[in-house]
Amino acid sequence: MTDRYQPVIKIYTDGACSGNPGPGAYVAILTFKDKEKILSRHFRLTTNNRMELMAVIDALKAIKTEGRPIEIYSDSKYVVDAVNKHWLTNWKRNGWKKVKNVDLWLEFDKVYQKFKPKLFWVKGHNNHHYNELCDRMAVEALSKPNPETDVMFEKSLENSGFL
Repeated sequence: MTDRYQPVIKIYTDGACSGNPGPGAYVAILTFKDKEKILSRHFRLTTNNRMELMAVIDALKAIKTEGRPIEIYSDSKYVVDAVNKHWLTNWKRNGWKKVKNVDLWLEFDKVYQKFKPKLFWVKGHNNHHYNELCDRMAVEALSKPNPETDVMFEKSLENSGFL
């Protein structure tokens, strides 16, 4: 009998915002066997939900090998429930009407369909090692110089007359 065990790629994510909207950042930690890869970005103006979602998108995009099982751990019900409660399926069926952050959800859907990861919700600030680490690092990233521009978000604010 052959061993069918495949090592799992585990992804831990968290987003942070100072104000909502406000400056934002995310951290994603990818683990595979004994390796870790940390991704982080920060933006001058965005929302917490966008950071939570972008963390997962960018983490999945960083994976080079298809066919491995992937588990994503996030304290964002917004992201986890979109998959596990089939909101994503309904949004697509309804033509993405009234969906906030549709630019990111469309991008998420592409990488989600490619990798079909399992998503797990973890309670934030509850002594989960990687969640606490992601949170701490995302908050630290808020104060780094040279933030990126969340172009689609800022464009939506301009179109709504907010900026």
